[in-house]
Amino acid sequence: MILNVIVILFVVIGIYFMLVGSVGILRLPDYYTRAHAVSTSDTLGIMLVLVGLIIYEGFNINSAKLAFIALFIMLSNPIGSHALGRAAYNQRVKPFLNGSEIKSSEIKNEELS
Repeated sequence: MILNVIVILFVVIGIYFMLVGSVGILRLPDYYTRAHAVSTSDTLGIMLVLVGLIIYEGFNINSAKLAFIALFIMLSNPIGSHALGRAAYNQRVKPFLNGSEIKSSEIKNEELS
């Protein structure tokens, strides 16, 4: 009984984080903030759902398979998001800067100091 409640909590909280990430796609202003919101919240949401499924399975071979899936997602999702963000930066996708533009010379001066 208590085990089922714990599983339901993990799964529901994980689904909530994935829903928040989906809302972030719609509400945030530019590519970089959208990618950040989705990558972090979806990674956490999927991890929570998988932990709930591991608890539900009861620590057997299926739980080990789910743990390997979780490990793969924990490694690949942030790396993929970083690669996409870097590709967008290299293609000169401009971020939304809240109305104030930063000159490239200002950025280089800050890096030197």
